[in-house]
Amino acid sequence: MTGLFFELACMLVVILVAAELFTNALEHLGERLKISEGVTGSLFAAVGTALPETLVPLLAIAGSTGGSVVNQEIGVGAILGAPLMLSTLSTFLMTLAILRARGVKGWIAPERTGFTRDLNYFLCAFVLAAAAMYVPHEQLVVRALFSVALVGVYVTYVVMTFRASSGLVDAGHGTEAPARMLLSRIGVPVNLATIVLQLALAVALLVWGAEGFIHGVRGVSAALGVSPLLLSLLIIPIATELPEKVNSILWVRRGKDTLAFGNITGAMVFQGTLLPAIGILLTPWTPRIEVVTGIVITLAAAAWLRVNVRERGVPVWALLMCGVLYAVYLAVTLTR
Repeated sequence: MTGLFFELACMLVVILVAAELFTNALEHLGERLKISEGVTGSLFAAVGTALPETLVPLLAIAGSTGGSVVNQEIGVGAILGAPLMLSTLSTFLMTLAILRARGVKGWIAPERTGFTRDLNYFLCAFVLAAAAMYVPHEQLVVRALFSVALVGVYVTYVVMTFRASSGLVDAGHGTEAPARMLLSRIGVPVNLATIVLQLALAVALLVWGAEGFIHGVRGVSAALGVSPLLLSLLIIPIATELPEKVNSILWVRRGKDTLAFGNITGAMVFQGTLLPAIGILLTPWTPRIEVVTGIVITLAAAAWLRVNVRERGVPVWALLMCGVLYAVYLAVTLTR
């Protein structure tokens, strides 16, 4: 058992290092391409830091070891657990980091149009993903239509986000890389080729870390006698979303609210569209109680954020409520 937890810890370190490499390179890419913080946060950084929890379900579903049922449960849990954790715990921890500085009556003020766009697209997509659970698995054509619709939602979202970029740059929301590119610290020159090299290195590390993490989850699940689905709903998202949590905390403490929130809400859109599209086709995707509870809490948290958007941003007290929703999820799930 000790060895299994040590393996999880080691793979987590690999994932965190890889995510830092990826995000750092993406920031320099955004600055070089002269794109907005909204695009960098909601698309580049969000997709980059979402890679760990993206790779875990994909590799689990495609895995040839551990049994197809276990792999599918890990896949479904990781797919649905990620948006749950982002909309509740990640948002809460980010807000907690600036609670003393801004106060309960203070505000977090991401660029409003991008923030609301992210939430609108996520809510639309996640409702579709939830509805697909009630389509019998034998009706493959109907399920395929749901998957196509989810992919279409994300493609439309990307187009609309890029379309808004130039206007936001002109308004002073251009991306600036806050730190040197990590590879430059060993003497590598900073140019487009070396940025791509750092991205490729990060992806390779993420794949390795995700595969190791899946193996560890299987072992812990078997040793503790816990359902792989429940374990992957709780453990995998908390661990693999550490890059989003850390990056968003650092950004919000520096006053970069748009990057901080875009990193979270952009990842929610990414993981609320493309991954459920795969899960609908390649897993049973059925409405088990753990799954339905997670979906309801996730939609409630996202809707709560959307309702509380004001001209000045989102009030701190409202964001702290996302932590309450996560506590409700734990209470309902763990006391069954």
